[in-house]
Amino acid sequence: MDAGPLGAAAALAVASGLSLYGAVFVAGLCIRLGWVQLGPAYSSLGVLADPIVLAVAGVLFAAEFLADKIPVVDSIWDAIHTVIRPVGGALLASRALGELSPVAEILALLLLGGATLATHAAKATTRLAVNASPEPVSNALVSLAENGVVALVVWLALTHPFLALGAALAALALAVTLLVWLGRRAVGAMRRSRRGGQARAPNGRAE
Repeated sequence: MDAGPLGAAAALAVASGLSLYGAVFVAGLCIRLGWVQLGPAYSSLGVLADPIVLAVAGVLFAAEFLADKIPVVDSIWDAIHTVIRPVGGALLASRALGELSPVAEILALLLLGGATLATHAAKATTRLAVNASPEPVSNALVSLAENGVVALVVWLALTHPFLALGAALAALALAVTLLVWLGRRAVGAMRRSRRGGQARAPNGRAE
C-alpha cells in the first residue's frame, strides 16, 4: 500500500485521540469549502463534507470545546470518551485507506484504534496533571494548544500525507513517552505516600 494513505490514516487517528469531533469537523469543513482537494485515493473521505455530518460534528465539537476548557469537567469528558474516541478514530482514519480486504481492514482498525487510544490516554493523563494546578488559565491554554494541533494534523493528513505520517509517528512516540513518564511519577508518589504512612504508624500506636 502507498505510504500516502497510511500517513493520512495515521494522522487522522492521532488527531481523533485529541478531539474526534474536532477532527471530523475540521476535515469536513476543509473539504466542503474547497480548501483541500481530495485525490482519488481519498475520495471516501468526501462524506465528511456532507451537511448533516458537518452539522452534527460541529455541535458536538462546540460542546467539547467548552467542556475542555473547564477543569475537572474536561477530565469527566475524557473519561466518557475513552471508548468513543478509539472506536470513532479507527473508523474515521480507516476511510483514508480506501477499499481493503477483510483481514487488512480488521488489522487497520486495531492499529488505528490503538494509535487513537494512545493519544487519548496521553491527553487525559496530561489533563489530570494540569488540573492539579489551582489556576484555570493553564487548562485553557493547553486545551487551545490541543485544538491547534488537531487542525494542523488534519490539514497535513489531507494535503501532505507523507509529512503527516512522520508527524503521526512522532506524536505517538511522544504520547507513549509521556505516558511512561507520568506513570513512573505516579508510582513514585504512591510509594512515597506509603512509606510516609508506615513511618507515622508507630508514633500513632504509641499515643
